[in-house]
Amino acid sequence: MMTTTWAPRALSILRIMAGLLFMAHGTQKLLGFPASADAAGGPLPPMMMAAGIIELVTGILIAIGLFTRPAAFLASGLMAFAYFIAHAPQSFFPVLNGGDAAVLFCFVFLYLAAAGGGEWSIDAARNRGTGDRRTI
Repeated sequence: MMTTTWAPRALSILRIMAGLLFMAHGTQKLLGFPASADAAGGPLPPMMMAAGIIELVTGILIAIGLFTRPAAFLASGLMAFAYFIAHAPQSFFPVLNGGDAAVLFCFVFLYLAAAGGGEWSIDAARNRGTGDRRTI
């Protein structure tokens, strides 16, 4: 059936795109790329520096599908933390407090932590080599 053939591939596409988008948040904080109009310049506060490192590293791992489950779990927690620290105090509604992307990232990464990297991931390739069908 078409669904069983394409579902693992669609999971991989979701993982790749979410990882690349998340990685871009890290590169923006740490490397200033892509440039932002509201960038403050100067050194980042320690919490923003830590968030940028986590976004960059977990974004890369998620995009390539290596250690997908733990990386996605960490990224999901980071987004939950970011939402409640930075966005929720401004308003109850995510669309008003600017936190809708954080909420969406949080739940996409939580899903990836449960589902794994999908068919097109390094985790899956590593498991095919050992005969184990589970993903990390």
